[in-house]
Amino acid sequence: MSRRLPPLNALRAFEAAARHLSFTKAAEELHVTQAAISHQIKGLEEWLAMPLFRRMNRALILTEAGQAYLPSVKDALDTLAHATERLFRRDQAGSLTVSTMPSLAAKWLVMRLGRFQALHPDIDVLLQSNPQITDFAQQDVDVAIRFGLGRWPGVRAERLMKEDIFPVCAPYMLKGPKPLRTPDDLRHHTLLHDDYMINWTNWFEAAGVTGIDVTRGPRYTDSALLIQAATDGQGIALAREVLVADDLAAGRLVRLFTVTLPGDYAYYVVAPHHYFARPKVKAFRDWIFSEAERYAVETISQSPTKM
Repeated sequence: MSRRLPPLNALRAFEAAARHLSFTKAAEELHVTQAAISHQIKGLEEWLAMPLFRRMNRALILTEAGQAYLPSVKDALDTLAHATERLFRRDQAGSLTVSTMPSLAAKWLVMRLGRFQALHPDIDVLLQSNPQITDFAQQDVDVAIRFGLGRWPGVRAERLMKEDIFPVCAPYMLKGPKPLRTPDDLRHHTLLHDDYMINWTNWFEAAGVTGIDVTRGPRYTDSALLIQAATDGQGIALAREVLVADDLAAGRLVRLFTVTLPGDYAYYVVAPHHYFARPKVKAFRDWIFSEAERYAVETISQSPTKM
């Protein structure tokens, strides 16, 4: 249904001026100039094709049309203000949809979400595990955590954590018939692979090791599965630091050797610019950055096994 409505700013100017019977006081309330109020009301009177005020030398008086119009305009503005306030209150609680990669969800985020729930019991996190880039215009997502260079169009991307890359394995694999003492010893073990751009070719080059077929070994499209395979002793994984942090701390994995590759990519908190002002999104953003700082401190304080 088509609605024939005058401009909202003109209605606000009329309601304030009619309530105060003063253009000056209406301008002070709406934080505009008196000339702006006069211009808005003149435009409204032209749109309605009837006068709403009688402008006397020292007084402002509502016409009969203005008196008839004022109660409905006031009620409409009050209804709109109350609906807006209810919407703001609704965005302080309820469901918060967070999209992130399956690997980060499984190996880092899920075990920390309990602390967010404790701080914000009125916010229920709906965690979407999705490897695809979020289209905020098409998907019902409030905030995303993505891995990359932070260059996504149309969104604000705040760098959360960087990653280094190094080999890991189950602790018992350090010893045995084919112990792991030097990088060259990896030629006697199964290499595990994921689809990350930095791979075993890069690592062996940095370690100065040649003559190893880096194409052999199982491949996983999900880095969480790669780490699980390493934890189960199925081989040696070239792992990203954030994803193995908890397994290293718990002793399920050990870090091998001193050769570490810096990652070009990092984790980013991503959303449209104006989403960051929403209470629920801001609460999650502030919390996850505090978790990243906590993780950094814990990582520095730990002394992982290196060879």
